[in-house]
Amino acid sequence: MDVLGAIVIGFLTGIIAKLVTPGQPKPQGFILTTVLGIVGALLATYLGQAIGLYRPGETAGFLGAIVGAVIVLIAWRQLARPR
Repeated sequence: MDVLGAIVIGFLTGIIAKLVTPGQPKPQGFILTTVLGIVGALLATYLGQAIGLYRPGETAGFLGAIVGAVIVLIAWRQLARPR
């Protein structure tokens, strides 16, 4: 059930990050949107623990996952920019 919950939350945070962040290119499709949200949540958890917002073993919340997904989406856009 934890994996299914991570997929659903990842998908929702990926959608919200794509709606909040303007511009192109954006990852398209269910799988890439879900991966965007899951990686964003992992990034938010890691950064939050590194700066002391979360204790070890504590994960980022929904808003933290959205912020992490926006950071990942901005990085994606910088790497996918046509040269």
